[in-house]
Amino acid sequence: MPTDHQINFASYLEGLAKREDRAALAHLRRGLGKPPGTTPEMFPIIVPWTHSMREWDADIYYLVGALFGAHPMNTDKGNFGDTCRIVHSRRRAHRGGGDDEGVDSLERRFVALLNAHHDDLQWHLRHAVHLAAGEEVPVNWAQLLYDLSYWTHHDRFVQRRWANSYWGGGGAAESEDQATE
Repeated sequence: MPTDHQINFASYLEGLAKREDRAALAHLRRGLGKPPGTTPEMFPIIVPWTHSMREWDADIYYLVGALFGAHPMNTDKGNFGDTCRIVHSRRRAHRGGGDDEGVDSLERRFVALLNAHHDDLQWHLRHAVHLAAGEEVPVNWAQLLYDLSYWTHHDRFVQRRWANSYWGGGGAAESEDQATE
Protein backbone atom coordinates (compact mmCIF):
# COMPACT_ATOMS: atom_id res chain seq x y z
CA MET A 1 0.00 0.00 0.00
CA PRO A 2 1.43 3.41 -0.96
CA THR A 3 2.66 5.70 1.79
CA ASP A 4 0.97 9.03 2.48
CA HIS A 5 3.97 10.75 0.89
CA GLN A 6 3.57 8.71 -2.32
CA ILE A 7 -0.19 9.33 -2.41
CA ASN A 8 0.35 13.06 -1.86
CA PHE A 9 2.98 13.20 -4.62
CA ALA A 10 0.61 11.46 -7.06
CA SER A 11 -2.13 13.90 -6.05
CA TYR A 12 0.27 16.79 -6.63
CA LEU A 13 1.02 15.50 -10.14
CA GLU A 14 -2.68 15.03 -10.80
CA GLY A 15 -3.23 18.64 -9.72
CA LEU A 16 -0.74 19.78 -12.35
CA ALA A 17 -2.77 17.96 -14.99
CA LYS A 18 -6.12 19.25 -13.69
CA ARG A 19 -4.79 22.81 -13.75
CA GLU A 20 -3.52 22.12 -17.26
CA ASP A 21 -0.06 23.28 -16.22
CA ARG A 22 1.47 22.56 -19.61
CA ALA A 23 4.85 24.01 -18.67
CA ALA A 24 5.21 21.72 -15.66
CA LEU A 25 4.11 18.67 -17.66
CA ALA A 26 6.60 19.58 -20.40
CA HIS A 27 9.36 19.91 -17.79
CA LEU A 28 8.47 16.46 -16.50
CA ARG A 29 8.47 14.95 -20.00
CA ARG A 30 12.00 16.26 -20.55
CA GLY A 31 13.13 13.57 -18.12
CA LEU A 32 11.99 10.76 -20.44
CA GLY A 33 14.90 8.73 -21.73
CA LYS A 34 17.40 10.39 -19.41
CA PRO A 35 18.91 9.06 -16.21
CA PRO A 36 16.65 9.98 -13.28
CA GLY A 37 17.64 13.18 -11.55
CA THR A 38 19.66 14.60 -14.44
CA THR A 39 17.08 16.93 -16.00
CA PRO A 40 17.32 20.34 -14.30
CA GLU A 41 13.85 21.39 -15.53
CA MET A 42 12.39 18.70 -13.27
CA PHE A 43 14.17 19.89 -10.10
CA PRO A 44 11.61 22.54 -9.00
CA ILE A 45 8.83 19.95 -9.31
CA ILE A 46 10.55 16.89 -7.83
CA VAL A 47 13.15 18.13 -5.32
CA PRO A 48 10.60 19.45 -2.79
CA TRP A 49 9.34 15.87 -2.53
CA THR A 50 12.73 14.11 -2.53
CA HIS A 51 15.36 16.37 -0.93
CA SER A 52 15.86 14.08 2.10
CA MET A 53 15.61 10.72 0.28
CA ARG A 54 18.26 8.22 -0.67
CA GLU A 55 19.25 8.42 -4.33
CA TRP A 56 17.39 5.25 -5.46
CA ASP A 57 14.17 6.38 -3.76
CA ALA A 58 14.45 9.87 -5.27
CA ASP A 59 15.18 8.37 -8.69
CA ILE A 60 11.81 6.62 -8.58
CA TYR A 61 10.08 9.98 -8.14
CA TYR A 62 11.97 11.38 -11.14
CA LEU A 63 11.03 8.34 -13.21
CA VAL A 64 7.36 8.41 -12.23
CA GLY A 65 7.24 12.19 -12.72
CA ALA A 66 8.62 11.89 -16.25
CA LEU A 67 6.19 9.09 -17.08
CA PHE A 68 3.28 11.07 -15.65
CA GLY A 69 4.27 14.02 -17.83
CA ALA A 70 3.81 11.75 -20.85
CA HIS A 71 0.49 10.31 -19.64
CA PRO A 72 -1.23 12.48 -17.02
CA MET A 73 -4.19 10.19 -16.34
CA ASN A 74 -4.43 8.95 -12.76
CA THR A 75 -6.54 6.34 -10.97
CA ASP A 76 -6.49 5.08 -7.43
CA LYS A 77 -7.32 1.52 -8.42
CA GLY A 78 -5.16 -1.44 -9.34
CA ASN A 79 -1.47 -1.76 -10.08
CA PHE A 80 0.58 -1.60 -13.25
CA GLY A 81 -0.28 -5.22 -14.07
CA ASP A 82 -3.94 -4.17 -14.21
CA THR A 83 -3.04 -1.25 -16.47
CA CYS A 84 -1.16 -3.56 -18.87
CA ARG A 85 -4.02 -6.11 -18.83
CA ILE A 86 -6.54 -3.42 -19.81
CA VAL A 87 -4.26 -2.15 -22.59
CA HIS A 88 -3.83 -5.72 -23.86
CA SER A 89 -7.58 -6.40 -23.85
CA ARG A 90 -8.37 -3.15 -25.65
CA ARG A 91 -5.74 -3.76 -28.31
CA ARG A 92 -7.08 -7.29 -28.79
CA ALA A 93 -10.61 -5.88 -29.15
CA HIS A 94 -9.37 -3.40 -31.80
CA ARG A 95 -8.09 -6.37 -33.76
CA GLY A 96 -11.38 -8.23 -33.58
CA GLY A 97 -10.31 -10.59 -30.80
CA GLY A 98 -7.61 -12.18 -32.91
CA ASP A 99 -4.40 -13.44 -31.42
CA ASP A 100 -2.10 -11.71 -33.87
CA GLU A 101 1.57 -10.89 -33.49
CA GLY A 102 1.02 -7.30 -32.34
CA VAL A 103 -1.13 -8.26 -29.37
CA ASP A 104 1.08 -11.22 -28.42
CA SER A 105 4.09 -8.92 -28.44
CA LEU A 106 2.42 -6.98 -25.60
CA GLU A 107 2.60 -10.07 -23.44
CA ARG A 108 6.27 -10.58 -24.31
CA ARG A 109 6.97 -6.96 -23.43
CA PHE A 110 5.14 -7.37 -20.12
CA VAL A 111 7.27 -10.42 -19.30
CA ALA A 112 10.37 -8.41 -20.20
CA LEU A 113 9.17 -5.65 -17.85
CA LEU A 114 8.73 -8.17 -15.03
CA ASN A 115 12.27 -9.43 -15.64
CA ALA A 116 13.80 -5.95 -15.95
CA HIS A 117 16.72 -4.92 -13.79
CA HIS A 118 15.92 -1.71 -11.92
CA ASP A 119 18.44 0.18 -14.09
CA ASP A 120 16.44 -0.78 -17.19
CA LEU A 121 12.95 -0.13 -15.82
CA GLN A 122 12.61 3.31 -17.35
CA TRP A 123 12.82 1.91 -20.89
CA HIS A 124 10.24 -0.81 -20.31
CA LEU A 125 7.91 1.48 -18.38
CA ARG A 126 8.19 4.26 -20.95
CA HIS A 127 6.95 1.95 -23.69
CA ALA A 128 4.15 0.52 -21.53
CA VAL A 129 2.99 3.97 -20.44
CA HIS A 130 3.02 5.10 -24.09
CA LEU A 131 0.68 2.20 -24.91
CA ALA A 132 -1.56 3.06 -21.94
CA ALA A 133 -1.74 6.66 -23.13
CA GLY A 134 -2.72 5.49 -26.63
CA GLU A 135 -5.58 3.46 -25.18
CA GLU A 136 -6.46 6.16 -22.60
CA VAL A 137 -5.94 3.75 -19.71
CA PRO A 138 -5.10 5.58 -16.47
CA VAL A 139 -2.23 4.54 -14.20
CA ASN A 140 -2.25 4.30 -10.43
CA TRP A 141 0.80 6.53 -10.01
CA ALA A 142 0.94 6.28 -6.20
CA GLN A 143 0.89 2.48 -6.42
CA LEU A 144 3.56 2.57 -9.12
CA LEU A 145 5.79 4.67 -6.83
CA TYR A 146 5.28 2.18 -4.03
CA ASP A 147 5.86 -0.84 -6.26
CA LEU A 148 9.03 0.55 -7.80
CA SER A 149 10.43 1.25 -4.34
CA TYR A 150 10.28 -2.52 -3.73
CA TRP A 151 11.29 -3.65 -7.22
CA THR A 152 14.52 -5.24 -6.02
CA HIS A 153 12.98 -7.00 -3.00
CA HIS A 154 14.37 -10.52 -2.72
CA ASP A 155 11.00 -12.30 -2.99
CA ARG A 156 9.86 -10.24 -6.03
CA PHE A 157 6.41 -9.69 -4.51
CA VAL A 158 5.79 -6.67 -6.75
CA GLN A 159 6.44 -8.66 -9.92
CA ARG A 160 4.24 -11.50 -8.65
CA ARG A 161 1.43 -9.08 -7.81
CA TRP A 162 1.64 -7.50 -11.28
CA ALA A 163 1.64 -10.96 -12.89
CA ASN A 164 -1.42 -11.97 -10.84
CA SER A 165 -3.21 -8.82 -11.95
CA TYR A 166 -2.24 -9.28 -15.59
CA TRP A 167 -2.97 -12.97 -16.07
CA GLY A 168 -5.46 -13.69 -13.33
CA GLY A 169 -6.81 -10.34 -12.30
CA GLY A 170 -9.92 -8.33 -12.46
CA GLY A 171 -13.18 -8.96 -14.18
CA ALA A 172 -14.57 -6.85 -16.99
CA ALA A 173 -16.44 -4.54 -14.60
CA GLU A 174 -13.25 -3.69 -12.67
CA SER A 175 -11.37 -3.08 -15.92
CA GLU A 176 -14.02 -0.71 -17.18
CA ASP A 177 -14.17 1.13 -13.84
CA GLN A 178 -10.43 1.80 -13.99
CA ALA A 179 -10.48 2.69 -17.67
CA THR A 180 -13.25 5.28 -17.36
CA GLU A 181 -11.87 7.25 -14.40
